[in-house]
Amino acid sequence: QLDPENTGFIGVETFASLVHSHELPLDPAKLDMLVALAQGNDEGQVCYQELVDLISSKRSSSFKRAIANGQRALPRDVLLDETGLGFYKRFVRYVAYEILPCEMDRRWYFYQHRMCPPPVFMAAVTLTQIIVFLCYGARLNKWVLQTYHPEYMKSPLVYHPGHRARAWRFLTYMFMHVGLEQLGFNALLQLMIGVPLEMVHGILRISFLYLAGVLAG
Repeated sequence: QLDPENTGFIGVETFASLVHSHELPLDPAKLDMLVALAQGNDEGQVCYQELVDLISSKRSSSFKRAIANGQRALPRDVLLDETGLGFYKRFVRYVAYEILPCEMDRRWYFYQHRMCPPPVFMAAVTLTQIIVFLCYGARLNKWVLQTYHPEYMKSPLVYHPGHRARAWRFLTYMFMHVGLEQLGFNALLQLMIGVPLEMVHGILRISFLYLAGVLAG
């Protein structure tokens, strides 16, 4: 009745009124997830197939985990409407809106991040990179385009095609940078994105992901 053209979609407001008027026995967490999915498409519509899949749990394991995570009590208001936030909370909210497409995911991220245990991995990696750069800068007396210095490639840390057998170089090159610009950009991203992510997902997941990226690079 609500979809006479049989498009498979209805407006999210229509669906919300339907749930309210008929008191459908739908899990609040799954309802939140469905609304988040609706907010993720351009028209802001609820997809019938999404509803069927959601209720029957015909989803990937990651989607099922997301539904399970939705069992925790979260405020239903839009995250942008939160008032009275300090600087750090506003920063976390900004990161959430920059990297996550769905409101449900943003709220989950915002309320899941923890200061304990502290995000030591990303902070330690960034600090080590800065220290190594300063040491090589002083040693080579060069702070921009250090790779152009004849002594740069003699470092035991850089990746060198002629020394592939030295397996540690596939990891330690992450401490070497071309110059101030690359170091500054990397450090900024690691602190702005990596630290908040580590506060949600923990040191083991983030360290594994980071080192996997280093090896892939």
